[in-house]
Amino acid sequence: MQTFLRFNTETRSLEPASKELFQLPFGVLVASFLIISAIAHALIVWKKDKYVHDLKKGINRFRWFEYAISSSIMIVLIATLFGIYDIASLILIFIVNAAMNLFGLDMELLNSGEDKKKINWGPFIWGSLAGIAPWIAILLYMFGNGNFDQVPWFVWAIVGTYFVAFNTFPINMILQYKRVGKWNSYLYGERVYIILSLVAKSFLAWLVLFGAMQP
Repeated sequence: MQTFLRFNTETRSLEPASKELFQLPFGVLVASFLIISAIAHALIVWKKDKYVHDLKKGINRFRWFEYAISSSIMIVLIATLFGIYDIASLILIFIVNAAMNLFGLDMELLNSGEDKKKINWGPFIWGSLAGIAPWIAILLYMFGNGNFDQVPWFVWAIVGTYFVAFNTFPINMILQYKRVGKWNSYLYGERVYIILSLVAKSFLAWLVLFGAMQP
């Protein structure tokens, strides 16, 4: 849906108006969310030498580019479940969320091969600020009408699952760069990313698909 201002010739004033552009293909987007992840894993197999070489430096470019696309699709789907239909808002949510993940890549690039006692936390901080923006929009719509009893249970399940995942990934990064316990090895943190991604995407995909199939 697109919202805009239209001039009313009778009242001689600008009035809000909207028009439907297209129907959001929920099922297709959920499928694309999983397909993008599969393509990313196929690229890793194809570029295995590059992947291994980067891991030794504390970098995984494939992860951040894949997250930038797949997680942005997912949060757009979640936003629509709470009534955010305006195309401009959805595009901004997608881009801001993608930027959050690209800040994660920048975090690794800036700190690769450096003394871990001199970590540049700038990208992490700016990425966190960018990541909060879509949630602010979702919360505004979530609490806008106050009809919480009318919100289906699967919507709350989706929000809860994504919120936990949203916070768990940056926690893993903090533990990596703080070198806490087993996270002293970058590869351990990489394994945690893989597990978190698999679990979060599986739950979210099923929940969103189930929600899309509701009457």
